Amino acid sequence: MLIIGVLLNIVGLGIFCWALFALATHALPFFVGMAVGIHSFHAGAGTLGAIVAGFVAAGFTFVVGRSAFSIARYRTVRLAIGLLFAVPAAYAGYGVTLALAQLGVAWESWRDSFAVLGAIAVGGAAWVSVSRQSDPSLRPGTALGPMQPPKELTTTAGT
Repeated sequence: MLIIGVLLNIVGLGIFCWALFALATHALPFFVGMAVGIHSFHAGAGTLGAIVAGFVAAGFTFVVGRSAFSIARYRTVRLAIGLLFAVPAAYAGYGVTLALAQLGVAWESWRDSFAVLGAIAVGGAAWVSVSRQSDPSLRPGTALGPMQPPKELTTTAGT
């Protein structure tokens, strides 16, 4: 019975860390969703209306951010959009890692070191999350399908 408790504790801690990491990498849409949800609740939308408005705003921010990143042709615009997602995620990753490090690390310098590493990891994961699904066919000079030679240059075997 003790082994089952320890194993379930490890699984629960793993799920908790995964949820924190997933939330931190999507910090900008989460923040926008929470802000819209709180505002709509104070405006009189009710609990269910505030939750729905928050989810819609977070989803809209997420989709528009990824679409804008994939459509943008200039690197500076892509950098700005990527930083809009990566900087809040890095800040959230720093805070979460620092809070977890305060539970088990005695020295403050080590806690800060772990927090900086957590910020880099979460910020990098947010950057990859935004740039991962950018459509390469929208960039100039990229083929839509696999590259094939012109039909005039192809030869058949034996001729």
